Amino acid sequence: MVASGINSNLSFAIFAGSFLLCLFGALWFDSYSVLAIPFALLLFLAGWQHVNLIFFLLIASLPFSIEWQVTASLGTDFPDELLMIATAGLFLFYWLYYPRAIDRMSISHPLIVLLVITFIWSALTAFFSTHPLISLKYLLAKCWYIGAFILAPIIVFRTPKNLRLAMIILGSSMTLVVLLTMYRHSAYDFSFSGINPSLKPFFRNHVNYSAMLVCLVPIVFAFYWHATNKALKFFLAGVILMLLAALLFSYARGAWLALLTGGIAYWLTRKRILVGTYVVAMLILLGSVVWLRSGDKYLSYAHDYRTTIFHQDFREHLRATYEFKDVSTAERFYRWIAGVRMIKENPLTGFGPATFYNNYKPYAVPAFKTWVSNNPEHSTVHNYFLLVIIEQGIPGLVFFLLLAGVMLYYAQRVYHRSKDLFYRSVAITTGVVAVMILTLNFLSDLMETDKVGSLFLLCLSILVIADINSRRSLDAPADV
Repeated sequence: MVASGINSNLSFAIFAGSFLLCLFGALWFDSYSVLAIPFALLLFLAGWQHVNLIFFLLIASLPFSIEWQVTASLGTDFPDELLMIATAGLFLFYWLYYPRAIDRMSISHPLIVLLVITFIWSALTAFFSTHPLISLKYLLAKCWYIGAFILAPIIVFRTPKNLRLAMIILGSSMTLVVLLTMYRHSAYDFSFSGINPSLKPFFRNHVNYSAMLVCLVPIVFAFYWHATNKALKFFLAGVILMLLAALLFSYARGAWLALLTGGIAYWLTRKRILVGTYVVAMLILLGSVVWLRSGDKYLSYAHDYRTTIFHQDFREHLRATYEFKDVSTAERFYRWIAGVRMIKENPLTGFGPATFYNNYKPYAVPAFKTWVSNNPEHSTVHNYFLLVIIEQGIPGLVFFLLLAGVMLYYAQRVYHRSKDLFYRSVAITTGVVAVMILTLNFLSDLMETDKVGSLFLLCLSILVIADINSRRSLDAPADV
Protein backbone atom coordinates (compact mmCIF):
# COMPACT_ATOMS: atom_id res chain seq x y z
CA MET A 1 0.00 0.00 0.00
CA VAL A 2 2.81 2.39 0.97
CA ALA A 3 4.82 1.48 -2.14
CA SER A 4 1.76 2.10 -4.30
CA GLY A 5 1.31 5.52 -2.73
CA ILE A 6 4.95 6.40 -3.28
CA ASN A 7 4.74 5.32 -6.94
CA SER A 8 1.57 7.39 -7.44
CA ASN A 9 3.19 10.45 -5.85
CA LEU A 10 6.32 9.98 -7.94
CA SER A 11 4.29 9.68 -11.16
CA PHE A 12 2.34 12.82 -10.28
CA ALA A 13 5.55 14.69 -9.46
CA ILE A 14 7.10 13.67 -12.80
CA PHE A 15 4.01 14.76 -14.73
CA ALA A 16 3.63 18.05 -12.82
CA GLY A 17 7.33 18.87 -13.17
CA SER A 18 7.41 18.11 -16.89
CA PHE A 19 4.21 20.10 -17.45
CA LEU A 20 5.62 23.18 -15.70
CA LEU A 21 8.91 22.84 -17.58
CA CYS A 22 7.11 22.52 -20.92
CA LEU A 23 4.79 25.41 -20.06
CA PHE A 24 7.84 27.60 -19.46
CA GLY A 25 9.34 26.37 -22.75
CA ALA A 26 6.10 27.05 -24.63
CA LEU A 27 5.95 30.62 -23.32
CA TRP A 28 9.66 31.20 -23.95
CA PHE A 29 9.67 29.86 -27.52
CA ASP A 30 6.06 30.88 -28.30
CA SER A 31 5.31 27.29 -29.40
CA TYR A 32 2.40 25.76 -27.53
CA SER A 33 2.80 22.39 -29.25
CA VAL A 34 5.50 21.73 -26.62
CA LEU A 35 2.68 21.24 -24.10
CA ALA A 36 1.88 17.92 -25.80
CA ILE A 37 5.09 16.43 -24.36
CA PRO A 38 3.88 15.87 -20.76
CA PHE A 39 0.62 14.36 -22.01
CA ALA A 40 2.62 12.05 -24.28
CA LEU A 41 4.65 11.09 -21.21
CA LEU A 42 1.43 10.45 -19.29
CA LEU A 43 0.16 8.25 -22.14
CA PHE A 44 3.47 6.36 -22.10
CA LEU A 45 3.21 5.74 -18.34
CA ALA A 46 -0.39 4.56 -18.71
CA GLY A 47 0.62 2.32 -21.58
CA TRP A 48 3.50 0.91 -19.56
CA GLN A 49 1.00 -0.20 -16.92
CA HIS A 50 -1.27 -1.82 -19.55
CA VAL A 51 0.86 -2.68 -22.60
CA ASN A 52 -1.58 -5.29 -23.90
CA LEU A 53 -4.41 -2.77 -23.82
CA ILE A 54 -2.53 -0.40 -26.14
CA PHE A 55 -1.95 -3.24 -28.60
CA PHE A 56 -5.61 -4.28 -28.58
CA LEU A 57 -6.62 -0.64 -29.08
CA LEU A 58 -4.38 -0.56 -32.16
CA ILE A 59 -6.04 -3.70 -33.54
CA ALA A 60 -9.49 -2.18 -32.99
CA SER A 61 -8.49 1.04 -34.76
CA LEU A 62 -7.31 -0.55 -38.03
CA PRO A 63 -10.67 -0.61 -39.90
CA PHE A 64 -11.70 2.82 -38.54
CA SER A 65 -8.51 4.73 -39.29
CA ILE A 66 -8.58 7.52 -41.83
CA GLU A 67 -6.00 9.18 -44.08
CA TRP A 68 -5.03 12.51 -42.53
CA GLN A 69 -3.00 15.05 -44.48
CA VAL A 70 -1.15 16.92 -41.72
CA THR A 71 0.65 19.25 -44.12
CA ALA A 72 0.98 19.48 -47.89
CA SER A 73 3.95 17.09 -47.76
CA LEU A 74 3.15 15.01 -44.67
CA GLY A 75 0.29 12.55 -44.34
CA THR A 76 -0.51 9.84 -41.83
CA ASP A 77 -3.16 7.26 -41.00
CA PHE A 78 -5.08 8.38 -37.93
CA PRO A 79 -5.23 7.07 -35.28
CA ASP A 80 -3.66 3.70 -36.09
CA GLU A 81 -0.25 5.00 -37.21
CA LEU A 82 0.13 7.00 -34.01
CA LEU A 83 -0.89 3.91 -32.07
CA MET A 84 1.68 1.88 -34.04
CA ILE A 85 4.42 4.27 -32.94
CA ALA A 86 3.19 4.11 -29.34
CA THR A 87 2.89 0.32 -29.43
CA ALA A 88 6.30 -0.18 -31.05
CA GLY A 89 7.96 2.15 -28.54
CA LEU A 90 6.23 0.67 -25.50
CA PHE A 91 6.96 -2.93 -26.42
CA LEU A 92 10.57 -2.13 -27.32
CA PHE A 93 11.11 -0.61 -23.87
CA TYR A 94 9.17 -3.48 -22.32
CA TRP A 95 11.46 -6.00 -24.03
CA LEU A 96 14.60 -4.11 -22.97
CA TYR A 97 13.28 -3.97 -19.40
CA TYR A 98 12.16 -7.64 -19.43
CA PRO A 99 14.54 -9.43 -21.86
CA ARG A 100 12.86 -12.76 -21.13
CA ALA A 101 9.63 -11.46 -22.65
CA ILE A 102 10.94 -12.81 -25.98
CA ASP A 103 12.89 -16.06 -25.91
CA ARG A 104 15.69 -17.17 -28.21
CA MET A 105 13.38 -19.47 -30.17
CA SER A 106 11.39 -16.45 -31.30
CA ILE A 107 14.39 -14.25 -32.12
CA SER A 108 16.14 -16.99 -34.10
CA HIS A 109 13.03 -18.26 -35.86
CA PRO A 110 13.60 -18.53 -39.65
CA LEU A 111 10.67 -16.20 -40.38
CA ILE A 112 12.08 -13.50 -38.11
CA VAL A 113 15.57 -13.97 -39.57
CA LEU A 114 14.20 -13.65 -43.12
CA LEU A 115 12.20 -10.56 -42.17
CA VAL A 116 15.32 -8.93 -40.70
CA ILE A 117 17.35 -9.78 -43.83
CA THR A 118 14.59 -8.30 -46.01
CA PHE A 119 14.56 -5.12 -43.94
CA ILE A 120 18.36 -4.82 -43.99
CA TRP A 121 18.34 -5.10 -47.78
CA SER A 122 15.66 -2.38 -47.95
CA ALA A 123 17.91 -0.17 -45.82
CA LEU A 124 20.89 -0.86 -48.09
CA THR A 125 18.93 0.03 -51.23
CA ALA A 126 17.93 3.32 -49.57
CA PHE A 127 21.60 4.38 -49.76
CA PHE A 128 21.37 4.15 -53.57
CA SER A 129 17.92 5.73 -53.76
CA THR A 130 17.13 8.39 -56.33
CA HIS A 131 15.23 10.19 -53.56
CA PRO A 132 16.96 9.34 -50.23
CA LEU A 133 14.62 11.38 -48.01
CA ILE A 134 11.53 9.56 -49.33
CA SER A 135 13.24 6.20 -48.82
CA LEU A 136 14.25 7.19 -45.28
CA LYS A 137 10.60 8.00 -44.45
CA TYR A 138 9.66 4.56 -45.79
CA LEU A 139 12.23 2.86 -43.55
CA LEU A 140 11.07 4.76 -40.47
CA ALA A 141 7.47 3.74 -41.11
CA LYS A 142 8.59 0.14 -41.65
CA CYS A 143 10.27 0.22 -38.21
CA TRP A 144 7.08 0.99 -36.33
CA TYR A 145 5.06 -1.41 -38.47
CA ILE A 146 7.48 -4.20 -37.51
CA GLY A 147 7.50 -3.08 -33.89
CA ALA A 148 3.71 -2.96 -33.68
CA PHE A 149 2.83 -6.09 -35.67
CA ILE A 150 5.85 -8.36 -35.08
CA LEU A 151 7.48 -7.44 -31.77
CA ALA A 152 4.25 -6.73 -29.88
CA PRO A 153 2.29 -9.83 -31.05
CA ILE A 154 5.19 -12.16 -30.23
CA ILE A 155 4.90 -10.93 -26.64
CA VAL A 156 1.10 -10.65 -26.46
CA PHE A 157 0.17 -13.84 -28.35
CA ARG A 158 2.11 -16.21 -26.10
CA THR A 159 -1.25 -17.31 -24.73
CA PRO A 160 -4.05 -18.56 -27.03
CA LYS A 161 -6.52 -16.38 -25.12
CA ASN A 162 -4.84 -13.16 -26.26
CA LEU A 163 -4.61 -14.32 -29.88
CA ARG A 164 -8.28 -15.25 -29.87
CA LEU A 165 -9.19 -11.90 -28.26
CA ALA A 166 -7.22 -9.93 -30.88
CA MET A 167 -9.06 -11.69 -33.71
CA ILE A 168 -12.43 -11.06 -32.02
CA ILE A 169 -11.57 -7.36 -31.67
CA LEU A 170 -10.43 -7.10 -35.29
CA GLY A 171 -13.47 -8.99 -36.56
CA SER A 172 -15.91 -6.94 -34.47
CA SER A 173 -14.34 -3.64 -35.50
CA MET A 174 -14.38 -4.49 -39.21
CA THR A 175 -17.93 -5.87 -38.98
CA LEU A 176 -19.11 -2.52 -37.61
CA VAL A 177 -17.49 -0.73 -40.56
CA VAL A 178 -19.13 -3.21 -42.96
CA LEU A 179 -22.56 -2.62 -41.38
CA LEU A 180 -22.13 1.15 -41.68
CA THR A 181 -20.97 0.81 -45.29
CA MET A 182 -23.88 -1.46 -46.22
CA TYR A 183 -26.32 1.02 -44.66
CA ARG A 184 -24.82 3.92 -46.61
CA HIS A 185 -24.57 1.87 -49.79
CA SER A 186 -28.27 1.03 -49.59
CA ALA A 187 -29.00 4.71 -50.23
CA TYR A 188 -27.36 4.20 -53.65
CA ASP A 189 -29.36 0.99 -54.25
CA PHE A 190 -26.10 -0.97 -53.85
CA SER A 191 -24.94 0.33 -57.22
CA PHE A 192 -21.41 0.09 -58.58
CA SER A 193 -21.09 3.86 -58.72
CA GLY A 194 -22.23 4.19 -55.10
CA ILE A 195 -19.68 1.97 -53.38
CA ASN A 196 -16.77 4.43 -53.15
CA PRO A 197 -18.81 7.31 -51.63
CA SER A 198 -20.19 4.86 -49.05
CA LEU A 199 -16.72 4.07 -47.71
CA LYS A 200 -15.60 7.53 -46.69
CA PRO A 201 -13.69 8.37 -44.59
CA PHE A 202 -12.43 4.94 -43.49
CA PHE A 203 -11.30 3.58 -46.86
CA ARG A 204 -9.88 5.35 -49.90
CA ASN A 205 -11.77 3.16 -52.38
CA HIS A 206 -13.50 -0.19 -52.85
CA VAL A 207 -10.19 -1.96 -53.52
CA ASN A 208 -8.77 -1.18 -50.07
CA TYR A 209 -12.11 -1.95 -48.41
CA SER A 210 -12.64 -5.28 -50.16
CA ALA A 211 -9.04 -6.33 -49.45
CA MET A 212 -9.48 -6.06 -45.70
CA LEU A 213 -13.00 -7.45 -45.93
CA VAL A 214 -12.03 -10.64 -47.77
CA CYS A 215 -9.27 -11.36 -45.23
CA LEU A 216 -11.87 -11.31 -42.48
CA VAL A 217 -13.97 -14.10 -44.04
CA PRO A 218 -11.66 -17.05 -43.17
CA ILE A 219 -11.13 -15.68 -39.65
CA VAL A 220 -14.87 -15.57 -38.93
CA PHE A 221 -15.30 -18.94 -40.63
CA ALA A 222 -12.69 -20.44 -38.27
CA PHE A 223 -14.66 -19.17 -35.26
CA TYR A 224 -17.86 -20.57 -36.79
CA TRP A 225 -16.26 -23.97 -37.47
CA HIS A 226 -15.10 -24.40 -33.87
CA ALA A 227 -18.13 -22.86 -32.14
CA THR A 228 -19.98 -25.33 -29.91
CA ASN A 229 -22.83 -23.08 -28.81
CA LYS A 230 -25.75 -23.29 -31.27
CA ALA A 231 -26.76 -19.66 -30.79
CA LEU A 232 -23.18 -18.49 -31.39
CA LYS A 233 -22.90 -20.72 -34.46
CA PHE A 234 -26.13 -19.28 -35.87
CA PHE A 235 -24.91 -15.72 -35.20
CA LEU A 236 -21.55 -16.35 -36.88
CA ALA A 237 -23.27 -17.93 -39.88
CA GLY A 238 -25.26 -14.71 -40.25
CA VAL A 239 -22.07 -12.64 -40.02
CA ILE A 240 -20.42 -14.75 -42.74
CA LEU A 241 -23.41 -14.30 -45.05
CA MET A 242 -23.35 -10.55 -44.44
CA LEU A 243 -19.61 -10.39 -45.17
CA LEU A 244 -20.07 -12.33 -48.41
CA ALA A 245 -22.90 -9.99 -49.42
CA ALA A 246 -20.70 -6.99 -48.63
CA LEU A 247 -17.91 -8.56 -50.68
CA LEU A 248 -20.28 -9.04 -53.61
CA PHE A 249 -21.42 -5.42 -53.43
CA SER A 250 -17.84 -4.15 -53.13
CA TYR A 251 -17.53 -4.82 -56.90
CA ALA A 252 -13.83 -5.61 -56.47
CA ARG A 253 -12.57 -8.24 -58.90
CA GLY A 254 -9.29 -8.67 -57.03
CA ALA A 255 -11.06 -9.51 -53.76
CA TRP A 256 -13.32 -12.02 -55.51
CA LEU A 257 -10.24 -13.67 -56.97
CA ALA A 258 -8.60 -13.64 -53.53
CA LEU A 259 -11.62 -15.42 -52.04
CA LEU A 260 -11.29 -18.12 -54.70
CA THR A 261 -7.53 -18.54 -54.19
CA GLY A 262 -8.10 -18.63 -50.44
CA GLY A 263 -10.44 -21.59 -50.87
CA ILE A 264 -7.91 -23.29 -53.14
CA ALA A 265 -5.15 -22.61 -50.58
CA TYR A 266 -7.24 -24.33 -47.90
CA TRP A 267 -7.49 -27.46 -50.07
CA LEU A 268 -3.80 -27.33 -51.06
CA THR A 269 -2.76 -27.06 -47.41
CA ARG A 270 -4.78 -30.11 -46.46
CA LYS A 271 -3.18 -32.02 -49.37
CA ARG A 272 0.35 -30.86 -48.36
CA ILE A 273 1.03 -29.22 -51.74
CA LEU A 274 0.61 -25.52 -50.91
CA VAL A 275 4.33 -24.68 -51.02
CA GLY A 276 4.95 -26.63 -54.24
CA THR A 277 2.03 -24.89 -55.91
CA TYR A 278 3.39 -21.51 -54.79
CA VAL A 279 6.79 -22.25 -56.37
CA VAL A 280 5.20 -23.41 -59.64
CA ALA A 281 2.94 -20.33 -59.74
CA MET A 282 5.91 -17.98 -59.29
CA LEU A 283 7.85 -19.75 -62.06
CA ILE A 284 4.88 -19.52 -64.44
CA LEU A 285 4.50 -15.79 -63.73
CA LEU A 286 8.21 -15.20 -64.27
CA GLY A 287 8.10 -17.15 -67.55
CA SER A 288 5.09 -15.13 -68.72
CA VAL A 289 6.89 -11.84 -68.09
CA VAL A 290 10.00 -13.03 -69.94
CA TRP A 291 7.86 -14.20 -72.88
CA LEU A 292 5.97 -10.90 -73.13
CA ARG A 293 9.21 -8.93 -72.88
CA SER A 294 11.02 -10.89 -75.60
CA GLY A 295 10.58 -9.34 -79.02
CA ASP A 296 8.34 -6.63 -77.48
CA LYS A 297 5.31 -8.96 -77.73
CA TYR A 298 3.50 -6.81 -75.17
CA LEU A 299 3.01 -4.08 -77.81
CA SER A 300 0.41 -6.24 -79.56
CA TYR A 301 -1.84 -5.82 -76.50
CA ALA A 302 -1.98 -2.03 -76.71
CA HIS A 303 -5.51 -0.64 -76.26
CA ASP A 304 -7.43 2.05 -78.10
CA TYR A 305 -7.13 5.27 -76.10
CA ARG A 306 -10.53 6.50 -77.35
CA THR A 307 -12.50 3.45 -76.15
CA THR A 308 -10.67 2.79 -72.88
CA ILE A 309 -12.88 4.47 -70.28
CA PHE A 310 -14.21 4.02 -66.76
CA HIS A 311 -17.65 2.38 -66.76
CA GLN A 312 -20.36 3.29 -64.26
CA ASP A 313 -22.31 0.09 -64.96
CA PHE A 314 -20.63 -3.01 -63.50
CA ARG A 315 -21.66 -5.35 -66.32
CA GLU A 316 -20.02 -3.03 -68.82
CA HIS A 317 -17.06 -2.79 -66.45
CA LEU A 318 -16.59 -6.58 -66.46
CA ARG A 319 -17.00 -6.85 -70.22
CA ALA A 320 -14.50 -4.06 -70.75
CA THR A 321 -12.03 -5.91 -68.50
CA TYR A 322 -11.70 -8.99 -70.69
CA GLU A 323 -11.83 -6.82 -73.84
CA PHE A 324 -8.95 -4.68 -72.46
CA LYS A 325 -11.16 -1.57 -72.69
CA ASP A 326 -11.42 -0.93 -68.95
CA VAL A 327 -9.33 2.04 -67.86
CA SER A 328 -8.08 0.48 -64.62
CA THR A 329 -6.85 -2.64 -66.44
CA ALA A 330 -5.31 -0.57 -69.23
CA GLU A 331 -3.58 1.71 -66.72
CA ARG A 332 -2.13 -1.34 -65.00
CA PHE A 333 -0.56 -2.43 -68.28
CA TYR A 334 0.76 1.10 -68.79
CA ARG A 335 2.54 1.06 -65.42
CA TRP A 336 3.58 -2.61 -65.53
CA ILE A 337 5.36 -2.07 -68.84
CA ALA A 338 7.07 1.03 -67.46
CA GLY A 339 8.06 -1.00 -64.42
CA VAL A 340 9.54 -3.88 -66.42
CA ARG A 341 11.60 -1.40 -68.43
CA MET A 342 12.82 0.21 -65.18
CA ILE A 343 14.20 -3.11 -63.91
CA LYS A 344 16.82 -3.14 -66.66
CA GLU A 345 18.07 0.27 -65.49
CA ASN A 346 18.84 -0.74 -61.86
CA PRO A 347 18.55 -4.53 -61.52
CA LEU A 348 20.64 -4.85 -58.34
CA THR A 349 19.52 -2.11 -55.95
CA GLY A 350 16.51 -0.64 -57.75
CA PHE A 351 15.51 3.00 -57.63
CA GLY A 352 15.06 3.07 -53.84
CA PRO A 353 12.11 2.31 -51.53
CA ALA A 354 8.95 4.36 -52.18
CA THR A 355 10.35 6.09 -55.28
CA PHE A 356 8.38 4.48 -58.12
CA TYR A 357 6.12 7.50 -58.71
CA ASN A 358 9.09 9.86 -58.99
CA ASN A 359 10.79 7.74 -61.66
CA TYR A 360 8.38 5.74 -63.82
CA LYS A 361 7.00 8.19 -66.40
CA PRO A 362 10.12 8.38 -68.63
CA TYR A 363 9.96 4.57 -68.96
CA ALA A 364 6.28 4.40 -69.94
CA VAL A 365 5.21 3.42 -73.46
CA PRO A 366 2.84 6.04 -75.01
CA ALA A 367 0.84 3.33 -76.83
CA PHE A 368 -0.55 2.18 -73.45
CA LYS A 369 -1.35 5.63 -72.08
CA THR A 370 -4.86 6.20 -70.65
CA TRP A 371 -6.79 9.30 -69.67
CA VAL A 372 -5.84 8.72 -65.98
CA SER A 373 -2.10 8.34 -66.66
CA ASN A 374 -1.39 11.78 -65.21
CA ASN A 375 -1.81 9.94 -61.86
CA PRO A 376 -2.92 12.76 -59.52
CA GLU A 377 -3.21 10.26 -56.61
CA HIS A 378 0.52 9.42 -56.87
CA SER A 379 -0.36 5.72 -56.85
CA THR A 380 2.26 3.15 -57.81
CA VAL A 381 2.61 0.19 -60.16
CA HIS A 382 -0.43 -1.85 -59.00
CA ASN A 383 1.61 -5.01 -58.50
CA TYR A 384 3.57 -5.36 -55.27
CA PHE A 385 5.96 -8.01 -56.61
CA LEU A 386 6.89 -5.73 -59.49
CA LEU A 387 7.12 -2.76 -57.13
CA VAL A 388 9.66 -4.56 -54.93
CA ILE A 389 11.98 -5.46 -57.81
CA ILE A 390 11.73 -1.91 -59.23
CA GLU A 391 12.50 -0.19 -55.93
CA GLN A 392 14.75 -2.77 -54.23
CA GLY A 393 16.23 -4.74 -57.11
CA ILE A 394 16.24 -8.46 -57.88
CA PRO A 395 17.61 -9.42 -54.41
CA GLY A 396 14.73 -7.52 -52.78
CA LEU A 397 12.16 -9.55 -54.72
CA VAL A 398 14.02 -12.81 -53.99
CA PHE A 399 14.00 -12.06 -50.25
CA PHE A 400 10.29 -11.21 -50.31
CA LEU A 401 9.36 -14.33 -52.29
CA LEU A 402 11.42 -16.44 -49.88
CA LEU A 403 9.69 -14.81 -46.91
CA ALA A 404 6.23 -15.45 -48.39
CA GLY A 405 7.13 -19.02 -49.33
CA VAL A 406 8.50 -19.83 -45.87
CA MET A 407 5.32 -18.40 -44.32
CA LEU A 408 3.26 -20.81 -46.41
CA TYR A 409 5.65 -23.63 -45.47
CA TYR A 410 5.09 -23.02 -41.76
CA ALA A 411 1.33 -22.70 -42.21
CA GLN A 412 1.27 -26.12 -43.87
CA ARG A 413 3.85 -27.61 -41.50
CA VAL A 414 2.14 -26.55 -38.27
CA TYR A 415 -1.27 -27.65 -39.56
CA HIS A 416 -0.07 -31.20 -40.23
CA ARG A 417 2.37 -31.53 -37.33
CA SER A 418 0.44 -30.06 -34.42
CA LYS A 419 -1.93 -32.16 -32.34
CA ASP A 420 -3.43 -29.02 -30.80
CA LEU A 421 -6.74 -28.26 -32.54
CA PHE A 422 -6.38 -24.54 -31.78
CA TYR A 423 -3.00 -24.17 -33.47
CA ARG A 424 -4.02 -26.38 -36.39
CA SER A 425 -6.91 -24.00 -37.02
CA VAL A 426 -4.67 -20.95 -36.53
CA ALA A 427 -2.09 -22.30 -38.99
CA ILE A 428 -4.45 -23.10 -41.85
CA THR A 429 -6.48 -19.90 -41.38
CA THR A 430 -3.31 -17.79 -41.34
CA GLY A 431 -2.04 -19.57 -44.46
CA VAL A 432 -5.32 -18.87 -46.27
CA VAL A 433 -5.22 -15.17 -45.29
CA ALA A 434 -1.57 -14.93 -46.42
CA VAL A 435 -2.45 -16.41 -49.83
CA MET A 436 -5.35 -13.95 -50.13
CA ILE A 437 -3.03 -11.03 -49.39
CA LEU A 438 -0.48 -12.25 -51.95
CA THR A 439 -3.26 -12.58 -54.54
CA LEU A 440 -4.51 -9.06 -53.83
CA ASN A 441 -1.00 -7.68 -54.19
CA PHE A 442 -0.57 -9.23 -57.60
CA LEU A 443 -3.21 -6.76 -58.85
CA SER A 444 -2.39 -3.91 -56.47
CA ASP A 445 0.27 -2.74 -54.03
CA LEU A 446 -1.52 -2.77 -50.69
CA MET A 447 1.34 -4.31 -48.72
CA GLU A 448 2.53 -0.90 -47.56
CA THR A 449 -0.92 0.25 -46.40
CA ASP A 450 -2.11 0.20 -42.81
CA LYS A 451 -5.17 -1.92 -43.61
CA VAL A 452 -3.47 -4.83 -45.41
CA GLY A 453 0.24 -4.55 -44.62
CA SER A 454 -0.58 -4.84 -40.93
CA LEU A 455 -2.49 -8.08 -41.56
CA PHE A 456 0.45 -9.59 -43.47
CA LEU A 457 2.86 -8.87 -40.62
CA LEU A 458 0.32 -10.21 -38.12
CA CYS A 459 0.17 -13.42 -40.17
CA LEU A 460 3.94 -13.73 -39.90
CA SER A 461 4.03 -13.18 -36.13
CA ILE A 462 1.11 -15.58 -35.60
CA LEU A 463 2.90 -18.30 -37.58
CA VAL A 464 6.03 -17.81 -35.44
CA ILE A 465 3.99 -18.22 -32.25
CA ALA A 466 1.98 -21.16 -33.63
CA ASP A 467 5.15 -22.97 -34.73
CA ILE A 468 7.00 -22.45 -31.44
CA ASN A 469 4.05 -23.34 -29.20
CA SER A 470 3.12 -26.41 -31.23
CA ARG A 471 6.76 -27.58 -31.16
CA ARG A 472 6.92 -27.10 -27.43
CA SER A 473 3.79 -29.18 -26.99
CA LEU A 474 5.44 -31.96 -29.00
CA ASP A 475 8.91 -31.34 -27.53
CA ALA A 476 10.20 -31.62 -31.10
CA PRO A 477 13.45 -30.20 -32.53
CA ALA A 478 13.36 -26.89 -34.37
CA ASP A 479 12.73 -26.73 -38.12
CA VAL A 480 15.51 -24.66 -39.62
